Amino acid sequence: MMQLGESWCCCFGAFSKRNGPHPREELGGFSPEKNIKLFSYDEVKSATDNFHPGNKIGQGGFGKVYKGTLRSGEEVAVKVLSAESRQGVKEFLTEIDVITNVRHPNLVELVGCCVQANSRILVYEYLENSSINHALLGHKSDPSKLNWSIRSAICVGTAKGLAFLHEELEPPIVHRDIKASNILIDRNYVPKIGDFGLAKLFPDNITHISTRVAGTTGYLAPEYALHGQLTKKADIYSFGVLVLEIISGESSSKALYSEGNFLLDRAWQLYQEGRLQELVDPVLKEYSEEQVLRYTKVALFCTQAAAGRRPSMLQVVEMLSNPIRINENELTPPGYTDGSSSTRRIPKGRNSSNSPPDTSLSNPITITEMIPR
Repeated sequence: MMQLGESWCCCFGAFSKRNGPHPREELGGFSPEKNIKLFSYDEVKSATDNFHPGNKIGQGGFGKVYKGTLRSGEEVAVKVLSAESRQGVKEFLTEIDVITNVRHPNLVELVGCCVQANSRILVYEYLENSSINHALLGHKSDPSKLNWSIRSAICVGTAKGLAFLHEELEPPIVHRDIKASNILIDRNYVPKIGDFGLAKLFPDNITHISTRVAGTTGYLAPEYALHGQLTKKADIYSFGVLVLEIISGESSSKALYSEGNFLLDRAWQLYQEGRLQELVDPVLKEYSEEQVLRYTKVALFCTQAAAGRRPSMLQVVEMLSNPIRINENELTPPGYTDGSSSTRRIPKGRNSSNSPPDTSLSNPITITEMIPR
């Protein structure tokens, strides 16, 4: 078997191959000064044992993911992009350059890529505990390993990563597919958001919102699912659903207990009835009741039907990180799509506004209150 490093092992500005130079025409005129590590197809093939099915660790809308081991011994996650992702090498590497330079403790690090011939392969850092979906929601998961301290840290870390994408980058990155399987966790249960920035690697006729909304049923904001209105607020909605999943240990993509009673629907019903604590995963034995209830209310703010009533991710980080009193008078009913061509607004509750939802509010919503001394 060919060992990694015996074929191409190069970075822009330092191309090399033991048997000859890198064929620069394959780079499509891309600047050699770019600091992107390139792997050959043979290298990633060797690292994954010829993409052996036993090394497959995931599959999503962008392609299949395999666990691989570099010649240095470093473990990596190798994402083989689907056939629909084909584009010019120069355009592809330009987007990869952007992703490579986006670094944050709560974002998955892109190690390098392969652009040989028709191959479009991304090499990421490998995270030992897989995803929240696998660790908490999967049929082989053991939720008891994720106590409230871990779960709350996952919520806050994910919020910080998303806030970084939204507020600290120029231009900002809207993820489009925040969900449990895209939140990976390392050996210390630190969460890292994966697949950010990948939407631009696909042609407009594949992922453009006017033809096919990217995302996963259960996490889709109503305005995005129905009208293709893609903003930061759509990510915030998905994050709210994710927090409810982490608190409850239940999946948002399937009905619970009775037909049509989805997780968000149930959360709102329990909130109306003053029984919100019943949403908490029964395997959690020790937790701060105040903190769990605050996190759940933050999630409900994130999933309000009117996009303009949702907080920013910076506000979310603040509310999750500090014991701030939530201004529940501003909380209105969530809305969601069930995967059909329509959307549902959950019926108004005790704290709901009687006015119709406004997706472009002129005045900011006061979501928090000062806690009296």
